[in-house]
Amino acid sequence: MPGNEPEQLGTGLKVRHLTMMGLGSAIGAGLFLATGIGIRTAGPAILVSYALAGVLVALVMRMLAEMAAALPSSGSFSTYAEEGIGRWAGFTLGWVYWFTLIMVLGVELTGASAIIHGWAPGVPQWVVALALIGFFAAVNLVGVRSFGEFEFWFAALKVAAIVAFLVVGLLLIFGVLPGTEPVGFTNLLGAGGFAPNGLGQVATGLLVVVFAFGGIEIVTIAAAESDDPQRSIAVVARSVVWRILLFYVGSVAIMVFVLPWNSPALLAGPFVAVLELGGIPGLALMMEIVVVVALMSAFNANVYGTSRMAFALAQRGDGPRSLLRVSRHDVPVAAVLVSVVFALISVLLNWLLPEQLLGLLLSAAGSPYLSWLTLGLLVALVGLMLTDDGARPQVFATAGLVAVVVGIFVVREVSATRRTRRTRREGITVALDRLSS
Repeated sequence: MPGNEPEQLGTGLKVRHLTMMGLGSAIGAGLFLATGIGIRTAGPAILVSYALAGVLVALVMRMLAEMAAALPSSGSFSTYAEEGIGRWAGFTLGWVYWFTLIMVLGVELTGASAIIHGWAPGVPQWVVALALIGFFAAVNLVGVRSFGEFEFWFAALKVAAIVAFLVVGLLLIFGVLPGTEPVGFTNLLGAGGFAPNGLGQVATGLLVVVFAFGGIEIVTIAAAESDDPQRSIAVVARSVVWRILLFYVGSVAIMVFVLPWNSPALLAGPFVAVLELGGIPGLALMMEIVVVVALMSAFNANVYGTSRMAFALAQRGDGPRSLLRVSRHDVPVAAVLVSVVFALISVLLNWLLPEQLLGLLLSAAGSPYLSWLTLGLLVALVGLMLTDDGARPQVFATAGLVAVVVGIFVVREVSATRRTRRTRREGITVALDRLSS
């Protein structure tokens, strides 16, 4: 557009913006609703599963942050895969990530619109979803600094709710609230012990929780639009990982301390189940509001992530050049609109497809020993998923998706090669005709 470089994004994101974007995208409905499933699977020993998953994510983020500091790019791990492995790897990882995150957007949008529809039954759910799509499209189309400011306060509301939960939970554990007594280790070690279903369920629980940390990688995508990428990503990657670990592990620790691991209330809603013990009025509505804020904050950050990944792929020639169009605010307007449209379509797809889609994690060399250790842990995790009846279809589905994307890359490369050869032959023919004349 006039006055803008055609392939230039803006800058202006601060460390605090990046930090809240990481927290906002990683802390979603998985923490507020799905933790009960993990507790029911492994009992209090689910704490070990969360700790192991957190260590794995910390290792991946450490290495990803090193690469982001050295080469800030909106393509992040897709760019680094292309640099280190080859074009096919960058193409595949980028578009698989885009596709899976689009499906996540559909889940978040469906969940938020369903809750809001419950507040106003007279308004069709599709109208609510359309209104949310329009609102967040507008938020993502403003300048990146304004977007960062909005997401900062939006995610801050969710973080404040978690902090409040941790405080109330600690008061319950120590019996400080009126009508409560200290719980001690009765629930943590009772009803079958710390690992009532056996230590093997720690591994099964790991499959439940490991991808709950997904979304934290968005900070490395956003680093390219920060004022000081090298400094920002180093600070943010460290702080976000440990804060998320505190929120996840701390919240789950409170749950297994104050409630029996086999309590049906944990499956219905673990946060609500804990706070009900404190006799807090208006709890159901408060938690619904918190969950909606969590879903919308994650949706907002993930729209940003998908649009920037699509822009970066197009910038490298791995996507339509129309995705390179930027607005006068240096926002990739075409990429944002494509992402929100596909998110709306994915709402329909989520009624037909399974609720969970496998996230794809990738790490590359930072420290060589830690890199090999991390890669080994990721391979072991996939092997573990192959032994689990519930997770095995996710592995096969993801393998199929990767195969389709690689196939698209091969077809594009073959077509490009043929066009190049045809152009070269035509050029030679024209040159020979000129010489003969």
